Amino acid sequence: MRLLAALIGAALAAILAVPGGSLYFESGGGKRCTSCHEMQPNFDAWHTSSHRNVSCAKCHEGESITNLKRAAAHLRKELPEQINLASKQVEKTNELCEPCHHNEYASWKASRHSATYSRIFLDQKHNTKHMLMDDCLRCHGMYFEGGIRELVMPVARTGPWTITHPEIANTASMPCLTCHEMHRAKPSLAFYDRRTERHVPVADLSIPAIREGERPVRMSPDQRQALCYQCHAPTAGMQVGTGDDRTGLGVHEGISCLGCHKEHGESAKESCKTCHPKMSNCGLDVEKMDTTFFSKNSKHNVHWVKCGDCHANRKSKRYENSAPAPD
Repeated sequence: MRLLAALIGAALAAILAVPGGSLYFESGGGKRCTSCHEMQPNFDAWHTSSHRNVSCAKCHEGESITNLKRAAAHLRKELPEQINLASKQVEKTNELCEPCHHNEYASWKASRHSATYSRIFLDQKHNTKHMLMDDCLRCHGMYFEGGIRELVMPVARTGPWTITHPEIANTASMPCLTCHEMHRAKPSLAFYDRRTERHVPVADLSIPAIREGERPVRMSPDQRQALCYQCHAPTAGMQVGTGDDRTGLGVHEGISCLGCHKEHGESAKESCKTCHPKMSNCGLDVEKMDTTFFSKNSKHNVHWVKCGDCHANRKSKRYENSAPAPD
């Protein structure tokens, strides 16, 4: 019996080791992947997802060494409780998104959401003001296999700081799989929770109850923004504007994050035109008003701007030549 198992193992190793050997598993629409029964849940999820017509190898490029290790572990019956991608595999899979999702990938790549580990964790201005901690990895590096002390040294407010794994220094700390689950039916929006190593679908995420003092802030019902709030949420007593919160107040209260920001990048360039005409009723170009949309140095943050911030002591051209209203 042991001899038979050894022969089967040797044959399987030979198949997996040669280039293109994994094509055996690709035949039959990926069904043969489930010959390792621990793969059945992953196959079932993929088979009902929007990627069900995309072959396994299209997104999971097999590596001989990795395949051999998996085969050996399977024969030893050292089966994982759940199948997850290693951080190196996530990086490779991220690159494979581009050929099919070119526009989305380009938008993400051009945005700050594609920031590398070096850009996030070697920021001198940030690190001198805020102590690095494991919770940083919840949004910046959820696929990193370790804690903050295994990623950055020193964990202190005085540097210089270095990335302890130079091979990942210039890789994306927030890859596509941060907000998307490949094996989920549409919508694929889901937040990857590094604690459970599972994606939480956007329908199961909550939109926070945010307050301005004692007043509840009116929130958009757009469920997609629940994903944004996993990282961009208030901190101090759910008070608007604390932490990395940008919930709209004033004229923009109740508008969804995605009302102004494009899905795969935080860019809001020209978003004003979506709701405002080129010239407003009072004759002002809304994109040149004194807000942070027009100038980063403006004291009027576009997220919290009120009518009076830009229109103080200015009459509407529509009415400035009209007769005064009777007493």
